[in-house]
Amino acid sequence: MSSSTLVTAEELFLRSGDGCRYELIAGELNMMSPSGWRHGEVLGNLHTLLGSYVRQHDMGLIFGAETGFKLACNPDTVRAPDIAFIANEHLPAAKPTEAYWPGAPDLAVEVLSPNDSPDEVAQKTKAWLAAGAIVWIVDPENESVSCHISASDIRVYSAGKRLMGGPVVPGFECEIDEIFD
Repeated sequence: MSSSTLVTAEELFLRSGDGCRYELIAGELNMMSPSGWRHGEVLGNLHTLLGSYVRQHDMGLIFGAETGFKLACNPDTVRAPDIAFIANEHLPAAKPTEAYWPGAPDLAVEVLSPNDSPDEVAQKTKAWLAAGAIVWIVDPENESVSCHISASDIRVYSAGKRLMGGPVVPGFECEIDEIFD
């Protein structure tokens, strides 16, 4: 959805009662469709595996898919990854009072949907990396996970391999098959 007037993060937050889900990209509203069951299944599997590990090791906070992260101001950009993680050492002493988390998480996880275009995925990945996040792109169709540490450091994990948390979630490992089964 494109609008002639730029929308602010605060205005986006006030829309939360309209029954639609949006992201805000440089002041432009982007309506998001509900995901299919396969997307939700894969997302639930990874959220459980990663969330359990982070909680068991008291590493920080895990956020669900409805959580907005304000990545830029004037014009505002608010993105909502499928899963987000912020390590304890990056949490402020007091929780933010803004509607959306100010800044990027340490890890942004995006689970692909059949209607995601390669260009949209590339733009999201670039935006997360530019804001300081490490990005995992989870592909249910190919049953793989691409870990983007930077624009040039990308590691791909597929069937029979173990996804490693690397520098963002040290010690975390899971079989790729656990995510997609």
